[in-house]
Amino acid sequence: MYVEGLESEFQIGCSENKRTYSYEHVRRGLIRVGYLCGCMGELPTTWEEWIANFEGWQDRVGFNRDWLGDFDLSILFDWDRAGDVIEYGDYEGRAKWERALQVPQQSMRDALITMITVQGDTEFASVEQQRHLLASAPTDYDRYAAARIMAEEQRHGWQMAYLLMTYFGQQGRREAQKLLERNAQDGDRLLGAFNRPMPHWLDFFCYTMFVDRDGKFQLGMLSTSAFKPLAASMGPMLKEESFHLGTGSNGLRRIIKAGVIPLDMLQRYMNKWVATAHDLFGVDGSTSANWAYVWGIKGRWDERKKIEKGIELNKETLNEEARGHYHDEIADAVMKLCGYLPEGAAPLYVPHENFNRDIGAFSKGRYTVEGTEFQGDDAQWDAYLAEHLPTAEDEEALKELFKQEWIAEKPMSQKQIASGIGATA
Repeated sequence: MYVEGLESEFQIGCSENKRTYSYEHVRRGLIRVGYLCGCMGELPTTWEEWIANFEGWQDRVGFNRDWLGDFDLSILFDWDRAGDVIEYGDYEGRAKWERALQVPQQSMRDALITMITVQGDTEFASVEQQRHLLASAPTDYDRYAAARIMAEEQRHGWQMAYLLMTYFGQQGRREAQKLLERNAQDGDRLLGAFNRPMPHWLDFFCYTMFVDRDGKFQLGMLSTSAFKPLAASMGPMLKEESFHLGTGSNGLRRIIKAGVIPLDMLQRYMNKWVATAHDLFGVDGSTSANWAYVWGIKGRWDERKKIEKGIELNKETLNEEARGHYHDEIADAVMKLCGYLPEGAAPLYVPHENFNRDIGAFSKGRYTVEGTEFQGDDAQWDAYLAEHLPTAEDEEALKELFKQEWIAEKPMSQKQIASGIGATA
């Protein structure tokens, strides 16, 4: 995820506790500058102080620490997987940077801080979006799965905050604190997708299927970063992310098997979250993505395989390339879901990258789910959207459908039960 240009610094907060806030890079259309109260206490100077503030965040968002069960919120690195040598860009062949002061330019350090901050912000935002769902879990397994995902998202946020606190001085400490001050419920998380409401479990399963898969791609592209602590953070995060994706695909498969949610309705919710995920890859022709590659701090998806195979690099279309890989992967995943459809049912599909986009070359354009330009007037376009995106009527209908056995049961393993994750939620 990349951001463009613009530096700003400003003071906001309560009269008794004003702070200076800076957004080194503001993504047009996706990053929202929140108006924060800023009354959580002084800027943390140690990791222990940040943890105390983190526990305050848990209390504010209503996440009971008992729900973590035996899950360990720890800092994990895979130094071997990170590698020792910069693998691409202008600094290729040099030793990877292990400290921020080894990074040659301030603009490169700023870009790293932004990437780490945005990644951490999405992790905590996801908990804020999903936390309320624990009370309405359709099965014990789903309660466990959602609580585990939220536990892992908190650990990922910890990991990013640790990098900010440990490696980037005062600027990093300020950004680590702000991770705990923004809130998805207030609409001031950095990426618009992570401010969107998630009122029910059908949204949750589509989100974990499609939006969390975007997270997998983002983590993968950071896994070869020239900044070694960031690259080394990605291996453990990717391992945990796989459970999130599995929860989404498993949930949608169980919904199909139960046969209660109409398939056309399911398709509309899939369309909604696929379009959101397509946006998360950023603007087309991104100069920020270009510079991040030149600097060696964020690579392509499967960068090492592409280098090994000599696959040609086009720095002008890095976001589009990643989005294309993502689209192919989800198309394949949805094709597998179609194997569980009842005989004679219309196949589920992944809408074209042009459909319902909020950023990029096709932003706000009228494109069909097949990717062609829509031909028709405003009323016809509104009717088309009502056929292909969730409606208020869908939301009302779901309230009744959720009273039925709308998702197939899935038993918990003894290990999952013993973990205690989500058991008291």
